[in-house]
Amino acid sequence: MRFILSVISCMAFAANLFATAPPVKPLTAADLDFFEKKVRPILAERCYSCHSQQSKKLKGHLLLDSAEGWLKGGDTGPAMVAGDPDKSLLIEAVRYENPDTEMPPKGKLAENEIELLVRWVRMGAPAPHLEVSPATVAKKMDVEAGRRHWAYQPIRQQIVPEVKDAAWPRNEIDRFILSSLESKGLHPAVDAEPVALFRRVYFDLIGMPPTPEQIEAYANDSAPNRYERWVDRLLASPQFGERFGRHWLDVARFGESLTLRGFVLQDAWRYRDYVIESFNRDRPFDHFMQEQIAGDLMPAESIVEKRRQLIGTAFLAIGNTNLEEQNKKQLEMDVVDEQIDTMGRAFLGQTIGCARCHDHKFDPIPTADYYALAGILHSTQTLEHSNVSKWLDMPLPMEATLEAPLKKHETAIAVLEEKVKQAKAAQAKAGKSGGNGEGDVPVARLPGIVIDDPQAKRVGVWKESRTVHPFIGTGYLTDDGNRVENKTLTFMPDIPESGKYEVRFAYTAGSNRASNVPVTVFSADGDETIAIDERKIPPLDGHFISLGQHTFEKNGQGFVIVSNQGVDGHVIADAVQFIPVETLTSLGIAAAPVGDAARPITAPNPVKQLEAELKKLVDSGPTRETIISVRESRKIGDEPIHIRGSVHTLGESTARGFLRVIAMKSAPAISPTESGRLELAKWLASPENPLPARVAANRVWHWLTGSGIVRTTDNFGTTGESPSHPELLDHLARQLIEHHWSIKTLARQIVLSRTYQLSTTADAKAISVDPENRLMTHMNRRRLDAECIRDAMLSVSGQLTAAAGGKTFNKDLKSDFGFAQNDRRRSVYLPIFRNALPELFEAFDFADPSVSNGRRNVSTVAPQALFMLNHPFVIEQSKYAARRLLDGTDGGE
Repeated sequence: MRFILSVISCMAFAANLFATAPPVKPLTAADLDFFEKKVRPILAERCYSCHSQQSKKLKGHLLLDSAEGWLKGGDTGPAMVAGDPDKSLLIEAVRYENPDTEMPPKGKLAENEIELLVRWVRMGAPAPHLEVSPATVAKKMDVEAGRRHWAYQPIRQQIVPEVKDAAWPRNEIDRFILSSLESKGLHPAVDAEPVALFRRVYFDLIGMPPTPEQIEAYANDSAPNRYERWVDRLLASPQFGERFGRHWLDVARFGESLTLRGFVLQDAWRYRDYVIESFNRDRPFDHFMQEQIAGDLMPAESIVEKRRQLIGTAFLAIGNTNLEEQNKKQLEMDVVDEQIDTMGRAFLGQTIGCARCHDHKFDPIPTADYYALAGILHSTQTLEHSNVSKWLDMPLPMEATLEAPLKKHETAIAVLEEKVKQAKAAQAKAGKSGGNGEGDVPVARLPGIVIDDPQAKRVGVWKESRTVHPFIGTGYLTDDGNRVENKTLTFMPDIPESGKYEVRFAYTAGSNRASNVPVTVFSADGDETIAIDERKIPPLDGHFISLGQHTFEKNGQGFVIVSNQGVDGHVIADAVQFIPVETLTSLGIAAAPVGDAARPITAPNPVKQLEAELKKLVDSGPTRETIISVRESRKIGDEPIHIRGSVHTLGESTARGFLRVIAMKSAPAISPTESGRLELAKWLASPENPLPARVAANRVWHWLTGSGIVRTTDNFGTTGESPSHPELLDHLARQLIEHHWSIKTLARQIVLSRTYQLSTTADAKAISVDPENRLMTHMNRRRLDAECIRDAMLSVSGQLTAAAGGKTFNKDLKSDFGFAQNDRRRSVYLPIFRNALPELFEAFDFADPSVSNGRRNVSTVAPQALFMLNHPFVIEQSKYAARRLLDGTDGGE
């Protein structure tokens, strides 16, 4: 009954929630990303020439370069009904359902383009909230005017303001906050209760709840600096990197598989561990930033440092890519676009990707600047192309003690790989030749004396053949299955020196061959007949079988006779080889077993044999560690502007470079022989670049308070929100730079501020004047994120394991589809498979791992309550926790 009432309560709550919700759902980063990457390029290339503000002659009074335009529509009414493709005129037109409205008139869109438009309309036709109108277009900023926007201004040294209530602030952050409150006639809320603050700082700094013992120890600590000492403990904990590292993995759109076919990125976990370690070691953020753009090009003082830098550059390669795209130029530019977009949002707070098809509609980023950056990243190789392209698994350097045996093993592999390559080429050539002998074994390449079949003395009718490959010389002879006539072949060598020779007989195997071919060797030792089973593949290189070692005299009468007498199938004779024993010894070749040591006909061909040997060799030795990453391209050069984003319509070439809106006295110069990624990394970290420090400082504030000083954490452009406390933001950015880009130092300053330590309860006046708490009259009330919910449950139930780092899925896993998560370590170590996220993650607003996301959605919906009531994982952890409470055990069976 209680369960039923709980469900009814949840449903009633959800009904009320949805009844009062606005009719249009808020746009997400994924929504806008889909529009900018998938939809706008189609509209720009196929529609804007007739239906945009820039059209020389606007057709049908319909604008498709703004939400305002397509919702208002043209002469025939609104172009679409958001959410309903079947009622949208735009979809009717592109589907060619009505002969009178077929668009574009010059030819129907490709089916995949139509499907993208249908999907977009079904999503509600999301687009940037700032609409494009004639007035907006007229006011579009050029680069010089854009430099007046607050985000592109240099970071200024801010004077810490004086405040009336001088006793309230605990540090400089508080003075900026209190000054703003006092100017509005507001007062900060009371301080949070000690235990509430203690739990808050635990979750914020390490993502875990304090244990009852830790809470008790804190409560009993009477030292005046107890909070500060506990903060320092948490900052020094390895769990700090796990918490802050997970925040960054959202921004880096970290994933360990691709949506396409569920391909698994076997070594992407190294990037996750690199991020966690970087935050734990408090590696300077400017250096952390550079490693992710050009770590492979940076100088290193040790192998450990070089490994770290190479792993950091995986940042550029872990995006979700459609490797099946057959237009490889398009695929390369899609990858470049994804890299530019992610880099722009992550480090600069800029939506640079919007400038792929046209000058940015709202920010001072012309298309030329986009392609200046694109030239850098297009001069960087991210994929190996094939029918389905492949990411790059780059080798990692090893310590000297491991490097020598590894290189020896790699050399042996390389030699065998070359043999496989040659064997495949020979096989393919033989197949293409239609059996003319090209690509088979030339007599001249074989040691000793080789008597090929054309030189044999024939008795009876023998047929020349080239059907079965490979063979010696130009072909082989067959008796054609005629066993009535007694036929023989005599192979008589011209022996240059008397001595012992190993005699080898060559034939091509087949299921219709004789199993008892009599081959007789006549030598100075006498005569010896060996029965050959030609249904089995010859054991020596797939060509020969040994007839033993025999003595032959110079100018003597030694020879070999092949007969068809008494055989049970076709007789094949290809060649006979006489190899001096001394030659075998000098070549290091042991005497071969005689006669019936041939392999069954079902055995693999020479290529497969070599491939099997190669696999065995690879599996038997040490393996070099790899990381998905990038490298300098073989083709370095500037990129032409792609008209409307099309790889098929190219304009003027644009010199590789950076965003011109960032005014610098001396931007790094790009070498004509290098991609420019190293210079791009230096440009990002330059003290003259005001964006990265502001963006990073704002992110830390957002991670600790739940709302950034700039709430649009990934967008500092004109369509993003302005900072609530611009002076404080610059102060924090300067503090970050002056303290050597230390994230821990900045986090410490924030959590030690009185602002951070406020209660979540606000008074009526504050709620009236500042309903969204932009002025920080109190601390934001926040729901735990998905990872904290899961980790807290495992911690309380006693089931959380302490294992950290490394690969957390089977190395043989090929696809993520249907992958079942059952690990009990911290959530940051769960595989982030794009087709198989844990259900708890999906229920509680985990970030889309395909899109750079600095601010997660926070929803309150009925499925969350139902998940907590009914999901087996929750029920299981509840039982373990109950056992611990009842009998004091660790929760095990």
